[in-house]
Amino acid sequence: MSSRDEVLSRIRTALSDRPAPAPAERTYRTSVPADVERFEDRLRDYKATVHRCAPDAIAATVAAVLPTQGRIVVPAGWLDLPGRDVVTDDPELSPADLDAAAAVVTRCAVGIAETGTIVLDAGEAQGRRALTLVPDVHVVVIDTDQVVGLVPEALTRLTATRPLTWISGPSATSDIELQRVEGVHGPRTLHVVIVT
Repeated sequence: MSSRDEVLSRIRTALSDRPAPAPAERTYRTSVPADVERFEDRLRDYKATVHRCAPDAIAATVAAVLPTQGRIVVPAGWLDLPGRDVVTDDPELSPADLDAAAAVVTRCAVGIAETGTIVLDAGEAQGRRALTLVPDVHVVVIDTDQVVGLVPEALTRLTATRPLTWISGPSATSDIELQRVEGVHGPRTLHVVIVT
């Protein structure tokens, strides 16, 4: 018998006369009504800029928040931005091309009201993960019916085998003196366009 087995045997013997523990109650919330106002509030807490628009005003709203100069990356060309230097990721842009881009515009898979989190799963109009990590500005377009209340609800809408990117505000970190530094691990600026 190894030392490990001996120690575990002693523990089992010492606990053998103890009553069985009561079953753990699993009464935590798994869903709440989707609250778009709470979602907006959380996004603003994370220093994202929030815009609302009607479905027919998506292109105009996105164009208004984009930098005035520079190339704009739009996955799969799902959005037409007349008069702008727009490129798609087909064929895949090189890291240098992504670094030179001023902004990226994507859709998302789901938004979580309680946490102000946006989840991308590389689905339609979202593109590959690198697109949303390299350019300095990320504009995300989300429909109100994509907003759920809690994380467990969001998980039911996602496929675990897809590459998931969870975004809670612009990229930021703090140095040793707790000074916030933005744009370290991704876009420095996050605009969220909520389509109502």
